[in-house]
Amino acid sequence: MSDRAEMRGPVTRRRRTTISGGGNGAIGVKQANGSKCHEAGEKPPLCPAKAKKDEVDRHASNNGKVDKQTRVSGEQQLANTPRKQRSAVEDINERLSCHVLQESLLSSASGYSNYRGILNWCVVMLVLSNARLFLENIIKYGILVDPIQVVSLFLKDPYSWPAACLIIVSNVFILAALYTERRLAVGTISEMAGLILHIFNLTSLLIFPSATVLTVPSMTPVGGVLSLGVYTVLFLKLYSYQDTNRWCREIRQAKAKRLTRSYSCPSVAQSNGSAVHAHVSYPGNLTHRDMYYFVFAPTLCYQLNFPRSSRIRKRFLMRRLFEMLFFTQLLVGLIQQWMVPTIQNSMKPFQEMDFSRMMERLLKLAVPNHLIWLIFFYWFFHSSMNFVAELLQFGDREFYKDWWNSETVTYFWANWNIPVHKWCLRHFYKPMLRKGINKFCAQTAVFLMSAFFHEYLVSVPLKMFRLWAFMGMMAQVPLAWFVSRFLNGNYGNAAVWISLIIGQPVAVLMYVHDYYVIHYGGTT
Repeated sequence: MSDRAEMRGPVTRRRRTTISGGGNGAIGVKQANGSKCHEAGEKPPLCPAKAKKDEVDRHASNNGKVDKQTRVSGEQQLANTPRKQRSAVEDINERLSCHVLQESLLSSASGYSNYRGILNWCVVMLVLSNARLFLENIIKYGILVDPIQVVSLFLKDPYSWPAACLIIVSNVFILAALYTERRLAVGTISEMAGLILHIFNLTSLLIFPSATVLTVPSMTPVGGVLSLGVYTVLFLKLYSYQDTNRWCREIRQAKAKRLTRSYSCPSVAQSNGSAVHAHVSYPGNLTHRDMYYFVFAPTLCYQLNFPRSSRIRKRFLMRRLFEMLFFTQLLVGLIQQWMVPTIQNSMKPFQEMDFSRMMERLLKLAVPNHLIWLIFFYWFFHSSMNFVAELLQFGDREFYKDWWNSETVTYFWANWNIPVHKWCLRHFYKPMLRKGINKFCAQTAVFLMSAFFHEYLVSVPLKMFRLWAFMGMMAQVPLAWFVSRFLNGNYGNAAVWISLIIGQPVAVLMYVHDYYVIHYGGTT
């Protein structure tokens, strides 16, 4: 038995525990060796073996953190050391070599394109050089600006206003076109009769004012240019008016059971802000209100429903009005102070046919003439047309594009005057293409028509026919071919600018010279 106990003792030996009650009724657990592990209600203390083990673990953990920090700091030192070495090497290399493979900025291979400073320099030089010319002009001639003289350019007799009366009479042709379209809409007259009436009305629009200007002695050249300009605009507008309404009738005949609009004027609901303008369809557009809105609108192409803005911006309107008044005074001052004395001094070389002096005078006149043309462009196409468009809430404000970047002559003529370009494209160029005429002939015909109107607006008011404007416009055809064929990029743009500075303005100046030579040849 003792053997069995001896054999089982180490194997079956159990730890005996006793349960004793405390004073507070708590139960305590005691080990057989008499050591107390924990009591209820307190944090159990660690046993010696377990405490020793935890202490070893904490020591090992701390050692691990220290080792990790030491390792990281060592890596940082190792990383910083090569970096410092590299920066030192780079510093030495920079001191040893300061040249790299590169092109000069002004070379085309460099790819450099920021010449804003040079552009500013050109503007400053232009301002300074013109300031010197202005100062020289004032010292030589004094102050020549005279507002009373401007009035005399429009009126010879303060009690006779032929230009204003001629413009008022234009309402007859406007109403004739409207009533003709009304008769065509209801079928009272045939299409052939309506076509004949429109041709007669449009022909009279060109013949009647020119005959009046040529025969009325009290008509001044400036008044004649103003009145003929109004009639020319009306001619283009009324041609577009009858053309668009004819397209509407063709669509209506094709779709007789319902009213429709022409494909050239799509019906798109224009809603901007709180204003939604009512849309009309043919023949509901044949009203006095619609006709006179089109007459005063800054466009030459008619459509039944124009894009409209939601409201009139008063600040924008006042800014445009201020620009109109300011640039009008500036144009008058430049013409009286700069142009007129130079023109008067250039009469003698023209009378003596001194070609070298003539060329010198023409070049001297080209710069102020071009400056005045630029100011006139801004005054008319930006200030004036935006003023009228804002007043009428006309939505299409694209009156010009970036013609100053033109690299071809064709691009310039297509983008500097968008209303005329749209009219030519819609009512003249594309109809010829639809009839089988090739593009070159169609473009030549467009230039031919433009040359006629330029000559019409210059020769008739001056009452002399020299064909300088006509030949200047027709010279644009070979010039356009030459520039597009042989000049590209900046060279083409420079050719366009040269043609503007010494081309068309020179033709106009030659008319002015001839006018002064004819009327004031005996005076100096």
